[in-house]
Amino acid sequence: METMEAYLRRKHEEVQLLDACLDKSFAPPTPKSINEAIALKFKLTAAIRAQHDLKDWTTTETAWSHRRQSSDSPFDFRYDYQRADLDVAGPSFYDLGDDIDWETVYTSSGMASISALLLASSHLFDRADIVSLPGTYGETLEFIEAYARHLKSITAGEVLGAPASGASHRILLLDSCASAKDFEACLRSPWAQFDLCIFDNSCLAGGSGKIARALRKARSCGVPVAMIRSHTKLDSLGVEYGRLGSTTFVRSAEADLWVRSPLRKLPDEMRNAIRLLGGAALPAHFPPYVGSPEYRSLTTRRVAAIIRNSRRTARFFRQTLGDLVRQTNFAHGLYVLLKCRRPLDEEEARQAASEMSRDLGLAGFPIRHAGSFGFDFAATEWFHDMTSGAFSVRIAVPDLPTEIWDEQTRAIARWWNEHDCRA
Repeated sequence: METMEAYLRRKHEEVQLLDACLDKSFAPPTPKSINEAIALKFKLTAAIRAQHDLKDWTTTETAWSHRRQSSDSPFDFRYDYQRADLDVAGPSFYDLGDDIDWETVYTSSGMASISALLLASSHLFDRADIVSLPGTYGETLEFIEAYARHLKSITAGEVLGAPASGASHRILLLDSCASAKDFEACLRSPWAQFDLCIFDNSCLAGGSGKIARALRKARSCGVPVAMIRSHTKLDSLGVEYGRLGSTTFVRSAEADLWVRSPLRKLPDEMRNAIRLLGGAALPAHFPPYVGSPEYRSLTTRRVAAIIRNSRRTARFFRQTLGDLVRQTNFAHGLYVLLKCRRPLDEEEARQAASEMSRDLGLAGFPIRHAGSFGFDFAATEWFHDMTSGAFSVRIAVPDLPTEIWDEQTRAIARWWNEHDCRA
């Protein structure tokens, strides 16, 4: 359990990391409350972005100036025209270890990464199976159905361990949004049938053991891996520094599986797709505090606190809400889903999320109606299960002090019981 005192000390360390990016320090004291810590982090983030714009005023879409960048960012940007040829060098958002090399292509979001990657694959084969787990991110599945017609989408339960269909290629789409049970079953299944693993790990910490296990599995089966990630969420200390995503092509220092892969031209094809789609990253959206040991430690501690709170929430909801709980056991452990006894449509789920945040916020709890996760406050939003078609309300758990979050968990359960009775 984390006390309020320990929580505020940890938040002060985060604030100090942000403040160190500024030429003129705010000299922030230790926050005295949760709301003060939240507001101060967002205020410092805005100041860092403003400083970037003032100092790097020559950094525009075209590299018209030979002036050296004055930014203290750990990233180095090279380009003639950003949309077409942006090249980024700098620290990895992952903690992959010394035995793994990587090649990262940055984009303007996680969806920009996976859409460019999937479209690029159409230049390498006419047809392929893409195997996904139940619970895979809905917009990814929506994109495959609408714009990646060369891919036949099938569920993992139908094919894991079975021979391939008429398609000559088979891709595994591994997503951290899947249930813990399905994720673990996939890691235990044979992967020799796959030509490629696309691993969306946006909901896992960059140093997560699940990422390391998936990479070991792929290496042992000789399957190259492209890791998709949105950096707007867990990688920016909960302040949404900028819209940023990436695809990392994992290249082992011992044996580069991409060299032998029939898809070895995929990184180049993806870069071309990004150029034509206009999905390149923006230099101003790279958090300048990334890469240091302090950053990695604070990020790991934040995510660990979120997961601990989420597990406590899942246990409590299962005990008190029973069949009003739709899903609690996700592989990432960052949020839970609640449902009503009467099925909700999208608008009703959105309204329930908004009203819950409003009512509990007025009662003094740190909660917002926000369409993401990994914040310092609880975030509620509607959720659509692409497999069942059902709509739910998602409770994204924050890294609040244990006692405070337990109290808020009880308040959410009371509110939801009352809401279901009214429905």
